[in-house]
Amino acid sequence: MPNVIHLKTPLSDGDIVNLKIGDRAVISGIIYTARDAAHKRLVELTDKGKELPFDIRGQIIYYVGPSPARPGKPIGSCGPTTSCRMDVYTPKLLEKGLKATIGKGNRSENVVEAMKKHKAVYFVATGGAAALLAKSVKKAEVIAYEELGAEAIMRLEVENFPIVVANDIYGNDLYKEGVDKYRKE
Repeated sequence: MPNVIHLKTPLSDGDIVNLKIGDRAVISGIIYTARDAAHKRLVELTDKGKELPFDIRGQIIYYVGPSPARPGKPIGSCGPTTSCRMDVYTPKLLEKGLKATIGKGNRSENVVEAMKKHKAVYFVATGGAAALLAKSVKKAEVIAYEELGAEAIMRLEVENFPIVVANDIYGNDLYKEGVDKYRKE
């Protein structure tokens, strides 16, 4: 079994410089949730030169709209959503210091180039494992845009949250390499 890399947030360039596509890792610390509507608002704030609801530098945004928490639990099922819907917003957030995103599916060439330029990575979480992923969440609180419901920005405290590196800071893409590896000539 390959080694699992342990990452602690916030992330620095030093934390991600050695990450390569296909690496398995676990994250402990704070990650933030945001989807389409929240991303639109975050970019609007940056365009106006206003403060974001959290310090984005070194942070990770998880593309998720969790289900309601059961009594005694910090969060409900929390599986990744399709990342490409955030591609129009992601380069601006990377420019502001975002170090990583978590979702499912591939990213656009524009986002891959922005990750290279700003030294950021893209992690994928296993789709269909939402209940299992929720076990890594120790605390959850809404910090912005509560009116968006499941799409509000949440601050999650996680422990050993499992992910795989899909795009590294060098422009490598697990999705492309995976297809190329099994393509019949």
